[in-house]
Amino acid sequence: MTLGRAVAWVLLTVLLGGFGAAWMIKQGQVPVPERFNPFMPLNVAAAPGPLTTWKFWQATHDPARCMAALATSGMTFDAVADTTSVNGCYVHDAVRVSRLSDAAVNQPFLASCPLALSLAMAERHAWQPAAALQLARITRIDHVGTFACRNINHASQGTLSEHAHANAIDIEAFVLSNGQRISIADDWHRDTPRGMLLKQARDGACRYFHVVLGPDYNALHHTHLHLDMGPYHTCR
Repeated sequence: MTLGRAVAWVLLTVLLGGFGAAWMIKQGQVPVPERFNPFMPLNVAAAPGPLTTWKFWQATHDPARCMAALATSGMTFDAVADTTSVNGCYVHDAVRVSRLSDAAVNQPFLASCPLALSLAMAERHAWQPAAALQLARITRIDHVGTFACRNINHASQGTLSEHAHANAIDIEAFVLSNGQRISIADDWHRDTPRGMLLKQARDGACRYFHVVLGPDYNALHHTHLHLDMGPYHTCR
């Protein structure tokens, strides 16, 4: 047997062994911790692992996976029927959220499943840890809306906003367990722990949302953080 053929046989053996091991893991014949198991779906409540980003991407691009992941989040929500398009505005694969896992909301809101899942991930794995480290845990998140049939920046003409599909939310404040209400309008530009927390909330949101826009972006966002799951990606 030539050296080249021997190497080929070794590579084939390794490849087949890899497929065999993967099949056994998928069938549950080889116990693998959830965070290292590529065949286990996203569990929002689980500590992030090396496969979390991939599982999160899968869930936000597949309605069934998204709803299954949302069920692990501790969020209080109800599924909402799809709506037909009116002037290009519609809602598909959406839920009505009345509470996040560890924080109330100032009012229930409609959200696409990817938006709701991103909120669940951001609250649990970014916002709550940052708030607890800086000041105190978040007990309520105040928002100013999700669904609105309008164009970007309320323009009379142009591209529809992600709000037109309940695929965006505008957050204006976080209320903490110590009673403090930290708002974008009042605290963003302050060089204080309150201002620092808001910057950390923005940075943490960028790990889960496609678009994150705040006061550093333009004057139209001086009172809130705009978070959406549209096709574009930016963090400002």
